[in-house]
Amino acid sequence: MDIYNIEGFLLLTQKCENPILQSFAGTFDMKHATINDIARKLNISTSTVSRALSDHPDINKETKLRVKQLADELNYIPNPIARSLKKNRTSVIGVIVPEIKHDFFSSAISGIEEVAYQSGYTIIVSQSNESYDREVINANAMINQRVAGLIVSISQNTTDGNHYKKFIERGIPLVFFDRVCNEIKTCKVIIDDEKSAYDAVKFLVEKGYKKIVHFAGPVTLSICQKRLAGYKDALEKAGINIPEDFIRYGGLHESDGYNSMNYLLEKNLIPDAIFAVNDPVAIGAYQKIKEAGLKIPDDIAIVGFSNNKITSLVDPPLTTVEQPSFEMGKTSAKMLIKMIESDESNTETIILDAKLIVRKSA
Repeated sequence: MDIYNIEGFLLLTQKCENPILQSFAGTFDMKHATINDIARKLNISTSTVSRALSDHPDINKETKLRVKQLADELNYIPNPIARSLKKNRTSVIGVIVPEIKHDFFSSAISGIEEVAYQSGYTIIVSQSNESYDREVINANAMINQRVAGLIVSISQNTTDGNHYKKFIERGIPLVFFDRVCNEIKTCKVIIDDEKSAYDAVKFLVEKGYKKIVHFAGPVTLSICQKRLAGYKDALEKAGINIPEDFIRYGGLHESDGYNSMNYLLEKNLIPDAIFAVNDPVAIGAYQKIKEAGLKIPDDIAIVGFSNNKITSLVDPPLTTVEQPSFEMGKTSAKMLIKMIESDESNTETIILDAKLIVRKSA
């Protein structure tokens, strides 16, 4: 069924006495002009009207102008449902993130939505809650929803990207941001996590800290691997040895920072500084340090990563690496829409700038 037959079907249901069909037709506003109306008034085919409205290169400028002027005069509004059935996709962009409550991801979603709205798209957001299985379900649901494209940041438990290969196979544009699947050849928007971590730890070294612990994230997640590598590189170049217990692996939540700090205190391994894989982990460590009666930064300094809103509200405010989350979302959306509208794939990796925000915790 193409867009023109659908409009005819809707007109037929309006005239039908069947209340169910009339109810269906009532969900559409048929007071607006259709492509058929424009074609009839200009004495051209409906396909020509459709291509003119889409700026198709085969249609000359004069015809495009006539069509668009009449469309404006008649208050023509494209039928998004009919158009999506014809193109086998909607004007909806799917977004999958680990957690909406995380400031970084909520800010990135705002950036995505801003660009999508300006380009005539809407977004549908789902969260994996850091679960691989839930992420797979969400990805499959996006395919079933016929999204025009998908923007993703993977969960901390995602170790393969087979569920995203389906998008590549179906020609559905896909962009990863922040947490990416390296095995999937598509556009990625990231920061230089290794360099950012290196700069943060180098800052601590230059301030005179030597016993620097790293509260690391999951070993399988690429951003955590890179931040760990930056931590090690900075200490090695400074000639500082890293004791085995000074790298504590965990997750990405407050409880992970709290538990890692608790472990060190129980072992009587008191560092003079902590570099946390992200801000929630740093805040968890904050809590345990204060419970233990220690002072920040007099006894232990802390540096986080992301620049969540809470980092400027705690006492003392947290030194952290600022990720451009809003800009990351905007860039991801721009790249995805470009892929959607050009019908061309893109394997470019875009690296945005990050910077260290120095506050009183270090």
